[in-house]
Amino acid sequence: MNEFVKQFEAEKIARIEALGKDTEFQHRSRDWLEESMRKSYVYNFSWMGRPIIQNPMDIMAMQEIIWEVKPDLIIETGIAHGGSLIFSASMLELVASCTGVEGEVIGIDIDIRPYNRKAIENHPMSKRITLFEGSSIAPEIIAQVKEMAKGRKRILVCMDSNHTHDHVLAELEAYASLTSVGSYCVVFDTFVEDVPADVFHNRPWHPGNSPKTAVWEYLKSHPEFEIDKTIQNKLLITVSPDGYLKRVF
Repeated sequence: MNEFVKQFEAEKIARIEALGKDTEFQHRSRDWLEESMRKSYVYNFSWMGRPIIQNPMDIMAMQEIIWEVKPDLIIETGIAHGGSLIFSASMLELVASCTGVEGEVIGIDIDIRPYNRKAIENHPMSKRITLFEGSSIAPEIIAQVKEMAKGRKRILVCMDSNHTHDHVLAELEAYASLTSVGSYCVVFDTFVEDVPADVFHNRPWHPGNSPKTAVWEYLKSHPEFEIDKTIQNKLLITVSPDGYLKRVF
């Protein structure tokens, strides 16, 4: 690494550390995120033709993680229209073309609607995608996923289905242990804990019953995971504060 690159990286690290201490900017970012959710902002985007119901900042973070980890398996709970699956599969396609590391995506959803299934299965990236229809915390689904995970070297886990405390905690207990050392278990929509309950007035999750409370509970007995604060500090606008969990041993 030459001196210019070293300087650039050092400046980036310092900048992210400063953002982590900038509470005023963090509050403004949280307020923007809240208002964006009230306006259904995250429903405006697609990836390779499929709706991707994610904040663009988190998509940027995920591509950095996938390139860093180079997983040979990504496990995703929650499918919706399939945009996140297509995103992950396309990133694995890039990783394979650049490094030769082949990867696959598992998508799990309790209800894969026929038109979404058809669109996913007909997509060019479908060759890297396996779909499981059923509850992500059903024993038979967990068993099938664990069978597919056997022999994999680098596994990345993403949780984005039912956002209640009990469901997310059950997903963590089921799948987080599959995460490889140095990789991540990403829990989406932890920001539910940080916004008023009426942002999700038609949903069963709310402050006090959210993915973030599940993460906090899980980490009490799982020191092998740490919250990677550098990701949320550099994003500032993220649906996953305290949700980027890095496995450190």
